[in-house]
Amino acid sequence: MAEDDFTIKLTRDQALVLSDWLDRMMGTAEFDSLVNQDRAVWSPLYRIAGTLETSLVEVFVPDYPARLDAARKRLLDGLGEVGRPVDEL
Repeated sequence: MAEDDFTIKLTRDQALVLSDWLDRMMGTAEFDSLVNQDRAVWSPLYRIAGTLETSLVEVFVPDYPARLDAARKRLLDGLGEVGRPVDEL
């Protein structure tokens, strides 16, 4: 069976926040332990992280922290109550 490419579309904010999160999480004991429960997941994780890292020029600009913070805020505004801890509702 031939492998077909699969496309996932993200907004720039989503890509920026996901890239930062993957960069911080990959390599931590907790994250690696979770992924190692199904080692095949490393393949798409490396592909996604690598694609984001090479596609986002924002990670190399001096105001990256401010851009990342602004992207997080915009995404959180769009989420409403999704994922918010019960004690914060």
